[in-house]
Amino acid sequence: MIGDSYEFESTLWAWAARKELWVFATLPHDASDEIADRPRPPSGFGAVPVRVRLGDSTWETSIFPGVDEGAYVLPIKKAVRAKAGVEVGDTVAISVELRG
Repeated sequence: MIGDSYEFESTLWAWAARKELWVFATLPHDASDEIADRPRPPSGFGAVPVRVRLGDSTWETSIFPGVDEGAYVLPIKKAVRAKAGVEVGDTVAISVELRG
């Protein structure tokens, strides 16, 4: 169901292949399982469109199935990390809302 939201904490990590460019948070496995079970139109890389809140920032992006952990991963923009004063290795509170 579109509009469902998930609130969780996650430790920010850098993608090994492009550490300087890509930083992610991993969604909890229970939330990832629920999201994966929802019917939705096919999209590239299994992406699911979401609205995200971290600190004072809200933006729209997509989450993607993670390769190693089996949970969805959320890209965190550099500008959002700077505004929130967080970096790789920090644990942050995040809200993710599914969107159509």
